[in-house]
Amino acid sequence: MERIQTLEQFKEQINNNKFTVMKFDTTWCPDCKNLDRFIDPIVDEHSDKQFLAIDAEEFQNLSEEYEVRGIPSLLVYKNGEKIAHLHSKFAKTPDQIREYLNELR
Repeated sequence: MERIQTLEQFKEQINNNKFTVMKFDTTWCPDCKNLDRFIDPIVDEHSDKQFLAIDAEEFQNLSEEYEVRGIPSLLVYKNGEKIAHLHSKFAKTPDQIREYLNELR
């Protein structure tokens, strides 16, 4: 999963006309590492969506702006707007992630 490096890159990616799933995480988070172990097949199942990762601490202003209260959180953007948010407590299993992503239309 490509990692966001700049604020400009973030803004460019979320302004897409397709669903952009942004995984807010950190390097020290055990739940983030667990999610990384099972996310690749799920990403492959959703080739209609773009998946990116961003460090919630490095981009703390974005985390605050988009109300990221726990990590990992999966936020979905389309045309520059946040349209969905899967909070960390609901992002623990492959089934939870799949159900969340399948609801996006």
